[in-house]
Amino acid sequence: MQGHTSGKRSAVTCHLKCADACFHPVPNTSDNGYFRDIVSASMSRRTVLAGASAAAAAIVIGGAVAGDAAPAAAIPGGNGGKLAFDPIAPVPASVDDVVVPAGYQWRPIIRWGDPIFSEDDAFDPLHQTAEKQARQFGYNNDYLDIIAEPNGKRGVLVANFEYTNESIMFPPDFDPAERSRIAMAAHGFGVVEVTRSKKGQPWSYVVGAPRNRRITLDTPFTFTGPAAGSDLLKTVEDSTGTTVRGTLNNCAGGTTPWGTILSGEENFNGYFRNPGQTPAEQRYGLNANGDGRGWRGVDPRFDGVANPGYLNEPNRFGWIVEIDPEDPTSTPVKHTALGRFKHEGANISISTSGHAVAYQGDDERFDYLYKFVSKDRFDGSNSPAARAHNKTLLTAGTLYVAQFSGDSPAGEIDGTGTVPSDGQFDGTGRWVPLVIDGVSQVPGFSAAEVLVNTRLAADAVGATKLDRPEDVEPNPRTGRVYVACTNNTDRGVPGRKEGATEVNPRNRNRDGHIIELTENGNDAAATTFGWSILILAGDPATNPSTYFAGYPADKVSPISCPDNVAFDSKGNLWISTDGQPGTIGLCDGLFKVPLEGAERGRVQQFLSVPRDGETCGPLIHDQDGSVFVAVQHPGEDGSWAAQRSFFPDYVTPGAVADGNWGGPRPSVVQVWKP
Repeated sequence: MQGHTSGKRSAVTCHLKCADACFHPVPNTSDNGYFRDIVSASMSRRTVLAGASAAAAAIVIGGAVAGDAAPAAAIPGGNGGKLAFDPIAPVPASVDDVVVPAGYQWRPIIRWGDPIFSEDDAFDPLHQTAEKQARQFGYNNDYLDIIAEPNGKRGVLVANFEYTNESIMFPPDFDPAERSRIAMAAHGFGVVEVTRSKKGQPWSYVVGAPRNRRITLDTPFTFTGPAAGSDLLKTVEDSTGTTVRGTLNNCAGGTTPWGTILSGEENFNGYFRNPGQTPAEQRYGLNANGDGRGWRGVDPRFDGVANPGYLNEPNRFGWIVEIDPEDPTSTPVKHTALGRFKHEGANISISTSGHAVAYQGDDERFDYLYKFVSKDRFDGSNSPAARAHNKTLLTAGTLYVAQFSGDSPAGEIDGTGTVPSDGQFDGTGRWVPLVIDGVSQVPGFSAAEVLVNTRLAADAVGATKLDRPEDVEPNPRTGRVYVACTNNTDRGVPGRKEGATEVNPRNRNRDGHIIELTENGNDAAATTFGWSILILAGDPATNPSTYFAGYPADKVSPISCPDNVAFDSKGNLWISTDGQPGTIGLCDGLFKVPLEGAERGRVQQFLSVPRDGETCGPLIHDQDGSVFVAVQHPGEDGSWAAQRSFFPDYVTPGAVADGNWGGPRPSVVQVWKP
């Protein structure tokens, strides 16, 4: 990626995390039609809403929903709960520190290499082994949750580990084969018990606690759903197509109402070497130059060219996985009913009819937004039998992909981000079924083909291309759904690259945007929805195309590349970013955005992470007065001999003593006000 990145975007991050995605041709070359074409460009918003179906009457336009619950009038415009703060000033990208508001403190709960099962596994990067790494906290933590017990003094922390950066993890003379095995062990999940003296105090993790667990690339997983057992999932190692070793490149996730953890396998293609000759391989970015990590030297399943019995191994990744943090003996699963693509994550709502609804984004330029609606209903009785039942909800149901339509004249969407004459970017949409209860709805595709090659099936039904839809989360207070579109600098570039649409209104979209979506009747299982753009991100001082739900642009914190979203108990939106150093020259951070009242759209920066780092896994426990983030890839652009970050230990460069190290360690950080 060197020489192909924008601004100060790290070529190292692009190579290790995304497999040089922007260097390669866009995988989506479909000419699928737009929903505007399907319903006719001449149809006005009024015409759509006045249709014969009474259901259409509840579609959102501009944030107001006919038939919706009252628009969260109790949510204050300012800072609610115990998290009152003055926004911090933007932090230059060169700063190697966590910056928090005045009156707050921060410290790590757990870091890469911290022992999980025994103090005998103390971290020492000079003498690391794969066996030790499999017993330590992994690398580049992303999704994060802390599930507290009712007394608030004990709980369990869960984090996934997305990818590794061997150049800053190991000295250059480290054995290459063992380095690969350590990197493999540093992927997956970590589960640790945490304790504190009382609510509102900072957490500490417990070495050797009963629920502590590591999940790595050697942990057995079971496939569920219609594609389990399909020929598309069979390899020489698994002739049944029902089990697979491990999980990798886990990005965001979600905690289910029944207390399990969902996580999305994202840029899996960068780990495998496959011929890259079929439409499916090409659509998923697989090619004969893959396996940039060289893992095929220690495990043949990463090389489908030299080992054709493993041609289907990439098909066994790219799923939503589910683990049970309460049972360290449980077998984690991969849910084929939710489709296979570059998942950012999945987040659950319970519909008015009691069905579990999972929202999902495919983190690729010009790819799609999905949702899954379970066949069976959620059981909220809080019994062991109910929990066992709920753990099966994601095995069968309906998988949908989204089509969006804007309601403004085509001439008003010119790629500049200029707000249309009606005052906002908005419109309607529908959910197009791909599979219903195990039966394909896509001509020419079996159910297994739809679920394993979901991108091709979504192309075939004319899904709407978006600008890297990453985290997709429903607001627990209002039910509205927020889609973080991180960016897409290829939009509108001459050639086979789609130009601006109302839901993606800027060409060469460097800064990204946030879509606010309201389901028909505020029912998560609805098949139609309304939408509007909440934020067109960027630095208003240098970018005239920014938009903040109508809030004055000169009164917000600059923000770019929204990646993950979260909510506090008052229903305020919190946004973490990934890419600000390369777009606006600032460290990535965490931002709060009120969604109601006079301050709707007012972006306020709460914290900033160290240089080269990314803000992941935001967790807002405002009733405890605490915020948590997973700081990922600090000092990414460094080397063993010239580290660029010394977060979080900040000791003498290169020093190793008492579990501390003079080099960067991805960590889970807590912020609180004493």
